[in-house]
Amino acid sequence: MEIPADFSLKTAGERSAVALSGDWTAAQLGPAGRGLAETLRGRGDVGLDLRRVRKLDTAGAYAIVKAAGEGFDLAQVQARAETRRLLELVAEAVTHKPVVRREPTGFHDLTIRIGRGMVNIGREFLETMGFLGHLLVVLAQTAVNLFVAPKRIRWAAITSLIERAGLDAIPIVAIAALFIGAVVGLLGANMLRQFGAEVFVVELIGIAVLREFNIIITAVLLAGRSASAFAAEIGSMKMNQEVDAMRVLGVDPFEALVLPRFAALLITIPLLTFVATIAGLLGGMLVTWTVLDLGPAFFLQRIVDNVGINQFWIGLSKAPFMAAVIAGIGCRQGLEVGGDVESLGRRVTAAVVHAIFSIIMLDAVFALIAMELNL
Repeated sequence: MEIPADFSLKTAGERSAVALSGDWTAAQLGPAGRGLAETLRGRGDVGLDLRRVRKLDTAGAYAIVKAAGEGFDLAQVQARAETRRLLELVAEAVTHKPVVRREPTGFHDLTIRIGRGMVNIGREFLETMGFLGHLLVVLAQTAVNLFVAPKRIRWAAITSLIERAGLDAIPIVAIAALFIGAVVGLLGANMLRQFGAEVFVVELIGIAVLREFNIIITAVLLAGRSASAFAAEIGSMKMNQEVDAMRVLGVDPFEALVLPRFAALLITIPLLTFVATIAGLLGGMLVTWTVLDLGPAFFLQRIVDNVGINQFWIGLSKAPFMAAVIAGIGCRQGLEVGGDVESLGRRVTAAVVHAIFSIIMLDAVFALIAMELNL
């Protein structure tokens, strides 16, 4: 049974007290809150007796505290322990003044941004090392399962990802490499014509395509195509709490999500690099044939005699590292997605940018190593 909120003013000598009764809740408060405020207005030392209050919620407590005004003193309140705790919480919230933070400007703002950036770099490094360690453990377990329990490996997922990340990317990789080879041929022909050495454009095309552009074009295209797809797929599962459900069921997300994508790119990038090599040489050969009137037989013979197969193996040796970088960055950014769409967009963008930057840096490292080894 609900009882409306009510109060009565009692005066004993020079001291006054207000006795509250009924249910001081949002549903039963009614005009009692305003009446209590009018009664206490202008009165100094007035005690409150809440022992007859049956129910009290935050709405009723707020009405009592606001009616008492700035001079509200919990020591002058007679009430049960649970009622006193609620009044104390509400009074603290009502009297709390928000802290106004002044926005830093100028040099102060610059130091804050630099410090925050350094902290974020350190956190990213630690999280990356944790991701790499977990991935290495899963790779070691998979290597053991190849001989002990091959049925535990998710062959269906790996095959499907090989088709999506590899076979479906053949047209775009081939077309891009074809035009890159043609552009290198045109630039080389225009530059070498000044020295009467147009015939050396074949070596220029061969070394550029076999050693650098085949793997770079393939890796950059897959960074924009596959790294973003991996981050979006895993990030969507993270937003829908599917990754958490996997952990509850005892399934390791690295084994179910990261490893198949890692293995798929590890298999497909060398194959796509070979396709890019053929397409790039074809584009360069078409340019030398049409612009310099050097036939395909002459072109291929100079490639075999003066360029050699070693340039191709140097370029192909980068493929496993590029695959690891693209798959690792894409999957890691997907696992870092939060619960909102904005986080998903940021992580997908970061996956593409970080992957392309890492590809360029990795290629520079390989170039330095090859220079030191005179390769």
